[in-house]
Amino acid sequence: MTLALLWIPATLLAAAAQTARNAMQRSLTETLGTVGASQVRFLYGFPFALVLLALVAAASGWSVPAPTPTYLAFTTAGAITQILATVLMLAAMRERSFAVTTAYIKTEPVLVAVFGVAVLGDHVTPVGALAVFVATAGVVLMAVKPGAAASLAALRPAGLGIAAGAFFALSAVAFRGAILTLADGSFVMRATTTLAWSLGIQSAMLLVWLGLFDRASLVKSFTAWRPSLFAGLMGALASQFWFIGFSLTSAANVRTLALVEVVLAQLVSRRLFRQGTSARELAGMALIVVGVGLLLWSH
Repeated sequence: MTLALLWIPATLLAAAAQTARNAMQRSLTETLGTVGASQVRFLYGFPFALVLLALVAAASGWSVPAPTPTYLAFTTAGAITQILATVLMLAAMRERSFAVTTAYIKTEPVLVAVFGVAVLGDHVTPVGALAVFVATAGVVLMAVKPGAAASLAALRPAGLGIAAGAFFALSAVAFRGAILTLADGSFVMRATTTLAWSLGIQSAMLLVWLGLFDRASLVKSFTAWRPSLFAGLMGALASQFWFIGFSLTSAANVRTLALVEVVLAQLVSRRLFRQGTSARELAGMALIVVGVGLLLWSH
């Protein structure tokens, strides 16, 4: 496999690690609450990011690239927008419009493609653009249940969902922009450096926030350190492979291929919770597979 195609296995590994992290965070929500369970991916992932950075530096012989003001601006923007996206997503779900919220958030690849072209000048081929829309249509078909269209009248949760998807897209583009601004080091070194910086910034922000406004959840996250540690490890690995993907191709390509995570989540849910799959969900999976296939064929 050529270097140009390494983003494909990197993205698939990221999707698998993220599925494992989400499964662990789901169980932590019961004891830590939504915000507390969300922050473990940053707080417990940061030490693993530092270890990964040390290992990459030792193995490659490269020194850690020095951050520039532009790099720090991109990385901070990615860190903040990723946190804001999570907050908006949870706010939308509190409005009891989960299906519509999920549908709008999962249009992220379309927004990533638009922002990638506008901010970074990334090129999207016609086949690649078709792949983004087909795969996203499959996710929307799976997310929107029959009868959920009526909830479109609830403009507030729908607006929050759209905003969440937009901020997730902005974070992906910002992280790719940060990686591209680093002049020194291999693509792995630049990706790992960005992983450490982003998780460090996010951990600091959330520690301050929880310390001021939700100290109980912060204390509980230290008590439940064993499952939190696993969630942090999976979160760090997922982000590491996302960033490797971003260092090799456009964020739109990575986020479109990453929609296979929806299929993985369906398989895990059925295996662990014995939940069946409807014809609509199977049709959505088929569209996702077609979209991903188009994306891979375009390369």
